[in-house]
Amino acid sequence: MIQKPTTTLHTIQKGKQSLQYETDIFIKESASIVGTKEGQGPLADLFDMVGSDDMFGCPNWEAAESTLQKDAVYMALGKAKLKPSDMRYIFAGDLLGQSIASSYGILNYEIPYFGLFGACSTCGESLSLGSMAICGGFADKVVCVTSSHFASAEKEFRFPLEYGNQRPLSATWTVTGSGAFVLTNSREKNEKVRARITGITTGVIQDYGLKDSMNMGACMAPAASNVIYQNFMDFDRSPKDYDKIITGDLGTVGQAALLELLRDQGFDIAEQHMDCGIEIYDAQKQDTHAGGSGCGCAATVLSAYVLKQIEEGIWKRVLFIPTGALLSKTSFNEGQNIPGIAHGVVLEHVS
Repeated sequence: MIQKPTTTLHTIQKGKQSLQYETDIFIKESASIVGTKEGQGPLADLFDMVGSDDMFGCPNWEAAESTLQKDAVYMALGKAKLKPSDMRYIFAGDLLGQSIASSYGILNYEIPYFGLFGACSTCGESLSLGSMAICGGFADKVVCVTSSHFASAEKEFRFPLEYGNQRPLSATWTVTGSGAFVLTNSREKNEKVRARITGITTGVIQDYGLKDSMNMGACMAPAASNVIYQNFMDFDRSPKDYDKIITGDLGTVGQAALLELLRDQGFDIAEQHMDCGIEIYDAQKQDTHAGGSGCGCAATVLSAYVLKQIEEGIWKRVLFIPTGALLSKTSFNEGQNIPGIAHGVVLEHVS
């Protein structure tokens, strides 16, 4: 039975860019799969699966990434004790042309499919649209999944691995990984769920004129700043209203830019801020320069680490903001700027 919305559109809309949900929208379960480099980082023991080979038994990098999505969805559904046929929709996306990692990866599940592209912000976009579908009464159960792969992304956007190009210190390392999330509108009495989605803040494309594809953190920081600032305005909140404010992919360079941008607007989030791209790798031991990025960065850290803290009640309320750089090979070769986008999701503990 699909739950009918119990609030009017007027009460759901919040401020300029946000929605506040009064209906129950739970992250029932999730799953994370990562590659070998991520399995050597500080969060290694928290991931559901660490691959022993970044090819994941496939003949090419693109097929390997599709396998990541397929297996992440399989594990998330299994942990939730649900079948593909129980899902009303699947919201999926990746970084590859025509979103082939998603379309080939989830092909055999035969779940009604929305293909998304928000670059590295796709995890936030999928959770936003999935939760909107449930809030509106259009679905009772959906699955959201996204992925990235270091080798397929380098091949798509930068240089062939065989080229062995030098990476500047501002560069981030594309995470090999996939995260999948099962969203539902109900739970059994005393049933444990990972978190409740209580609201979202949808980002506006931000273009500060940057063109350096090896400094993605700086390109994306303005978009994150926009979402955080607008979330504070729309919900009448301040940094202290969140235990953590978590960006997805800024790395050390982007983090510094974000903190400065928000200070200029009167908010200091240094105490609450955390970035998935900084957390997933060990900066002292792993040669990842500014940190991690890619669709799989925010998704795997959310599933493995962030939701664990929320589920256990260590963090009561979190603002989760994956960020993306909206470039393509064509736009880069034409010398275009690199705009950014971010999508904010408010996650709360369920007792």
